[in-house]
Amino acid sequence: MAKKAMIEREVKRAKLVEQYAAKRAALKEIANDENLPMEDRFKARLKLAKLPRNSSATRLHNRCQLTGRPHAYYRKLKMSRIALRELGSKGQIPGLVKSSW
Repeated sequence: MAKKAMIEREVKRAKLVEQYAAKRAALKEIANDENLPMEDRFKARLKLAKLPRNSSATRLHNRCQLTGRPHAYYRKLKMSRIALRELGSKGQIPGLVKSSW
């Protein structure tokens, strides 16, 4: 089980990303537009830099919804390999059979 603080930090980051997504996208569009003057593009980059760092989508990290584990994460199932194996062994995931040989 991951630390509660780490899980809460990820939740906080996700909220910030959602909150600033529209503003960030608008500023990026201005900054990357080649037709605008260099000064306007530079001002947009400065405004973008003043936004909170945790509002960037690249700061998000996938975590298992059951345990909070950050590694070996299956996107489709939103859980880690360990949690998947435990649920599969208990028979709680339909169609999944634990392999053994």
